[in-house]
Amino acid sequence: MSIRVRYFASLRETLGRNEESLSAEGIATVSDVWRCVSGGKPLPDHLLCAVNMEYSEAGTAVRDGDEVAFFPPVTGG
Repeated sequence: MSIRVRYFASLRETLGRNEESLSAEGIATVSDVWRCVSGGKPLPDHLLCAVNMEYSEAGTAVRDGDEVAFFPPVTGG
């Protein structure tokens, strides 16, 4: 089983990929997912995240089969 990770907006362009799949082994939180996909970097404070299409925090639990999404904040005027 695995965790599906999706990237949106400028983050997708920066990382050069729309999504990927990770083994759920050793992953307990959203922050752990980010560390796996970013080469060990901590989750940036400004980055938004969601688990199964609901906004979440860095410490939100992640389970096998979940979808985790990362996206930059949206601004407008």
